[in-house]
This record gives sequence, structure tokens and C-alpha cells, in this order.
Amino acid sequence: MSWTDSRPGVAGPGVPGAGAPAAYDPGIVPASPRGTARRGVRRWLLTGLVVVGFGLAALALAAYFGAALGVVTALLGLLLAAIPVGIVVPTFLWLDRFEAEPTRYLVVAFLWGALVAALVAAVFNTSAMLVIESVTDPSAARLTTATVVAPIVEESSKGLFVVLLWRLRRREFDGITDGMVYAGITAAGFAFTENIQYLGQAYAEGGRELLAATFVARGLFSPFAHPMFTILTGIGVGIAATSRSGLVRLIAPLAGLTLAACAHGLWNLSAVTGGSGLLIGYGLVGIPLFCSFLGLILWVRRREGRLIGRRLSPYADAGWLSPNEVAMLASMAHRREARIWARTNAGRAGLRSMRDFQDAASELALLRERMYHQAADGQALADERRLLGELTAARHVFAAPR
Repeated sequence: MSWTDSRPGVAGPGVPGAGAPAAYDPGIVPASPRGTARRGVRRWLLTGLVVVGFGLAALALAAYFGAALGVVTALLGLLLAAIPVGIVVPTFLWLDRFEAEPTRYLVVAFLWGALVAALVAAVFNTSAMLVIESVTDPSAARLTTATVVAPIVEESSKGLFVVLLWRLRRREFDGITDGMVYAGITAAGFAFTENIQYLGQAYAEGGRELLAATFVARGLFSPFAHPMFTILTGIGVGIAATSRSGLVRLIAPLAGLTLAACAHGLWNLSAVTGGSGLLIGYGLVGIPLFCSFLGLILWVRRREGRLIGRRLSPYADAGWLSPNEVAMLASMAHRREARIWARTNAGRAGLRSMRDFQDAASELALLRERMYHQAADGQALADERRLLGELTAARHVFAAPR
């Protein structure tokens, strides 16, 4: 089956509020990116600062774990803590399939959670406990820190990365899905480092039996705990990213953070009470929250497919895409079929070009969504033209007659 036939050539009504796309122009070519020496120097300086910052945080955490747990115990905790990461991260990469985020940003998100957020939380939580212990008894200090201080500090330190990415890389941040993906990956990094501590302490205090019980509780029964809390902040930032209202852009992230901290606090309350309290908390908070989380990511992925189909339809009316291509791009199953077809028709080059075509089309649809909500920046029209050029160039490869 061909994914390129039946392309009309007449301009249509376009998307209300965004203006109709220009009519199809087969001569358009993707613009070559032009950088400057100053921009290159700035990029290298920023990269150097990020690497140094992460390196210092890693050294501080390594020194802490080495001193508190011992090298062998810390390495054992690290090995076991990596297992839940192999469950959580692929889930968010699956959610991100329609319009994959740049790998470098996902890596930075994970490192932010594992290093920066974890270090900030350790310092503030410990400091808060010492201060509270000075005015009350140790048990009350532990309860207050676990249920009030830790949720606020940890969710704020994780959510800060999502906010920074939205503010500094607005053209890479398209809405709710991006907010959930970045929040989930950041939280996975944070949980990884936190699990090293808990697993190492369990082994040091109770040997293999306590280590196994802790791994089952944290790594198998609740690997999504931190991501489930932090995606609430991500949803709030995603709503802000597609809103014109200054009030919504302020309130939505704060509301998401508040819900994340409250859910985190309830979860910690059930954990510190232990026994029946833990079982009640797991049944009344953990399981419903996890089911809601699964339903949410399924709904968000289907929603993004429908959104892509809706926002690309004007480009079919204007002749840039065929109705068959729009239908293909709105369905992950049809996208897989199209990649198989492209590989059969044009080999590896065809497969690469089909992937480029799908990525460019998804980016174009989400750009159109921002334009529809009048939340795009001044580069939107230039980005639209560039993406249309990339679509045209990719189609010439995978649809070329053989």
C-alpha cells in the first residue's frame, strides 16, 4: 500500500485562530541551520557548566554513600536500584513515541533527578530534621519531615527541572505529554538515587532478608511512586505551556506541584505508620493512584494521536500531505506499517526518511497546536516552513520510484 497517493492541491480553510497554511509548493527546501561562533561558544560553555555541576553532585553523593554505607554496600544498592529504572524509563519513552524528545534533554532530566534533586533533597531534609528535633522529640521530627518537609522539598527539586526546560527551551516543550515525560524521567532518576540509600541501609541493618524485602517493596511494588507524584507537576507545566493567560501560566504549575506534594505526603504517611497503616495506604492511595496513572498515560497517548490528525488536516487541505498520510501519522500502528513499507520500497534510506517524515510531521502538528492557542513564539512561521521542507525532502526519498 502507498502512503503518498491522493494528495490534493487546493488550499483549504485551515485551523481557526492559526491561519490557513500556504498552498503546497514542491520547490520548497529545508532551510540550512545557521549558527554563529558566539552561539557555538555559548553552547560549549553551557555544556561545560552542566557537566561540571553534575560531576560535583555525583562526587558529593558518592562520598556520602561511601561514608554512610561503605563502597561494597553502596555498589550493591546501586546494582539493585538500576532494575526499577529498566521498568520506569521505557514506560515514559513509550509515551513519548509520537514526538520523541531530544535524547540529550532526557539524559539531562534523569541526571538532574539522580544528582541535583537528590542532593538538594538530602541536604534540606536532613537540615529540617535537625532543626525540628531541636524543638520537639525525634519521633515527631521524623514524622513531620517525612510527611511535610520531604514531599515539598523533593517535588519542588524535581519539578524545577520541568519548569526550567519549559522556560529556557519553549520550542522543545509542546504541552502535557512533554510535561509528563520530562517529569517522569526526572523522578525516575531521583528514585534511583534514593533506592541506593534505602537498599544499602537495609542490607547494612538486616542483611539479605531485609534487603530482599526492601527491594520487593520499593523496586517491584512501587517503582512508579515518584513518577506518579511528579507527573502532576509536569501536567501543570504542560497546561501552562499551551496557555496564553499569564494567570494560568502561574497557577497551573503551582497547582500541579501542590497536588504532587499532597499525594507524596499521604504516601509517606502510610509508610511511616507501618503495619496496617502501610497496607491501608497502599490500598487507598497506592493502587488507585497507579491505576489512575496507567489510565492517564493511555489517554494522553491516544489524545496526542488525535491531536496530530486534527492539526495536520489543514496541511492536507493545502496539498502538503495526503489524507492517507494524515491517517497514518495519527496512529502508532499505521506508523509502524509505514516504516515497514518504506523499508521494503526504498531500503534503509527509505526507512530513515520515513522516520524523519514522521518526526517532522509530529513536530509540525504540535507547532500548529501552539499556534492555534497563540502560544507559539516569533519563530513559528520560520519553523513551519522548515518542517514543511523536511517533509517534502523526506517524501522524495521513501516515495521515489524504484
